[in-house]
Amino acid sequence: MQKGQIRVQTENIFPIIKKFLYSDHEIFIRELVSNAIDASQKLKTLTGIGEAKGEIGDLRIDVVLDAKEKTLTISDKGVGMTKEEVDKYLNQVAFSGAEEFLTKYKDANIIGHFGLGFYSSFMVSEKVEVLTQSYNADAATVYWSCDGSPEFELYEVEKKERGTKIILHINEESKEFLEAGRIKSILEKFCKFLPKPIYFTDVAEEKKKDEEEKPINNTNPIWVKKPSELTKEDYEKFYRELYPFGETPLFWIHLNVDYPFNLTGILYFPKIKQSYEIQKDKIQLYSNQVFVTDEVKEIVPEFLMLLHGVIDSPDIPLNVSRSYLQGDPNVRKINSYITRKVADKLEEIFNKERTEFEQKWESLGLFVKYGMMTEDKFLEKANKFLVMEDTAGKFYTLDEYKLATEVLQKNKEGKQVIIYTTNPIQQDAFIQAAVAKEYVVVKMETLVDAAFINNMEMKWENVHFVRVDADIIDNLIDKQDTSDSVLSKDETENLKKLFEFPVPELHVTVEVKGLSTDAAPVVATRPEFMRRMKDMAGVGGGMTAFYATMPDEVTLTVNGNHPIYQALLKEADVEKQGKQIRSLADLALLSQGLLKGAELTNFINRSVDLMK
Repeated sequence: MQKGQIRVQTENIFPIIKKFLYSDHEIFIRELVSNAIDASQKLKTLTGIGEAKGEIGDLRIDVVLDAKEKTLTISDKGVGMTKEEVDKYLNQVAFSGAEEFLTKYKDANIIGHFGLGFYSSFMVSEKVEVLTQSYNADAATVYWSCDGSPEFELYEVEKKERGTKIILHINEESKEFLEAGRIKSILEKFCKFLPKPIYFTDVAEEKKKDEEEKPINNTNPIWVKKPSELTKEDYEKFYRELYPFGETPLFWIHLNVDYPFNLTGILYFPKIKQSYEIQKDKIQLYSNQVFVTDEVKEIVPEFLMLLHGVIDSPDIPLNVSRSYLQGDPNVRKINSYITRKVADKLEEIFNKERTEFEQKWESLGLFVKYGMMTEDKFLEKANKFLVMEDTAGKFYTLDEYKLATEVLQKNKEGKQVIIYTTNPIQQDAFIQAAVAKEYVVVKMETLVDAAFINNMEMKWENVHFVRVDADIIDNLIDKQDTSDSVLSKDETENLKKLFEFPVPELHVTVEVKGLSTDAAPVVATRPEFMRRMKDMAGVGGGMTAFYATMPDEVTLTVNGNHPIYQALLKEADVEKQGKQIRSLADLALLSQGLLKGAELTNFINRSVDLMK
C-alpha cells in the first residue's frame, strides 16, 4: 500500500477546486462522464491499431445513484489505468492525461483533460474512491481514495473487470445531487448526444422484470452523419428531439467543414408568426458531442441568434469564457462561415423556390432585415433576395420595385421613393388614395422595420422611404398636384382661417390645396422626418430622446375642390359651421391616431349634436 501527498504547487488545492474550478457545480457530471467516454474512445483506438488485444465488448457508461449510501458512481469499460498511471494522472493534478494521449495518437477523439476534469468531483464530495483495471492484462487492479485533503491512499486489490469506477461520497452541502430527478436532468442536458450509451440507475427504484433498459442518450445524432444519408423526415424528427413542443421548422442548414477549423451542426429556421414570439439562446454548442453552453453570442452572428439547432466544434474548448471567445481566431472564422452559409441557403431557396420563399417571408423577413442592418457581408447577398410585399400581396425585390415605380415614384433629388405602410388597416384611406394614383405601397409592419428603413436609406443608393400617411405623397415624389382650386382667393383665405384653431399637444399647420374631388375633404399628415424621430425616441431614446418631449407636428391639408366646402362657406349659422369644420379636422386627426382623451370625447359629443 502506498500513501502520500498529491503533488501540487498549492498546499491545499481542494478549497480552490470547490470554489473556483467551475461556476456551476453540476458540471462535475459532464466532466466525469466525458472522461468515461474518453476511456472508451481510447480503447477503441488502441484496439484498432492492434495495441490492445481481445474483445472490446459493450463500451457502456453507467451512472448509479444510491441516495441511502449517499453515493453517486460513474463507471466505464474503457482503457482503465495502471498503478503508475493513477499516480501520474490523479496525483499530479497539473498534468493532463488526454494531452499526452493526443500527442501519441493524433486521430483519437478526446473530449477533455482527465486530471482537472476528475478533480471537479471534489466540488460535491467529501470523499472520492477510484477502482480501475487497465486493458493491459498484466496490470493489477488499483484502488485510490482521497477525502479532500492533500493526502491519498493507493494500493492494489483483487482483480476486477477492465475499466474505471469512480465513487463519489456526496457532501452535506451538495445533497441535491442525491435526487434522481436532478441527476437525470443533468445527464440529459450535458450528455444527451455523447457517442457511447449512458445508463442511469437509481438503486432506490424498483425495476420491473420485463422493463427494457434504455440509454439516456442518442449516440448517433444526425449532425455527425452526411447530408446525403438523411431525409427531410430525419431532420424534422431531430428538431422535435431538440424542441419537443416546437412547430415544424421552415428549413435547415447542415454545417460540415474541416478546414480551416472543424465544425459540424444543423441550424433550423423556426416559424416566427409574431415578433413577440422571438426566443434567443436556442442554439446549443457542443464539443465532440459534449454539451458546452446555449449562450453562443460570440460564435453565431447576432442576427442569427433567432435560429435553433446545434453547433459542434472541437476547436472550441469545454470551459468557454466570453473574453476567450472574443479573441479566438477560430471563433471569428466560424462566425463568418455561418453567415455565408445562411446567405447562400436563402439565395438558393429564393432562386429555386421563390413562391415557397415568399410564403415563408413572414418568419424569414425578421432574420434577413436584422442581418442586413448588422452584417455588411450578408447585406451584399441579401440585396438579391430581400422581398417587400405590397398591400395587394405581390412581392418585389428592391430592383423589381425600382423598375415598377421608375416613372411615378422619384423625388426632387432623383431618389426612388419607397412608399410604405406600418398599419394597413389604420392607414387604409391613405393606401387607397395612393393606389388610385398607381403608387406601389409596401408593408413594413414588424418590430425591426423602423430601424431597417433608417439603415437602408444610408446603405442603399438613391432610395428614400416615405410612409403612406406622411405629408402629401405627391409633394414628396416630384409630382405636384396640378389641379387648380375651384375656390377664389378670398374663399381660400376664409377657409384657411376657419381651420386655424388650437389643438392641445399638437403643433398644427393649415394649408388649402386643390386636390382631386374624390380625395378626402381634409387630410392630416405628419412630416416623415419628425415622425420617425419621435418613433425612435419612443422605442430607444438615446440621441433622439429630446424629440419625445416635443408636440406632434401635423399638417392639415384642406381639399378646396371637395364639394362640401361650397355649402360650408355659405353656412349662415356660425356655431354650426364651426362644429362642422372642427369635426372634419377631427376626422383627419383620428385617421392618424392623434385624437385622444378629452378631444376624442368632444368629437363624439359634437357629432351627436350635428345629427340632431
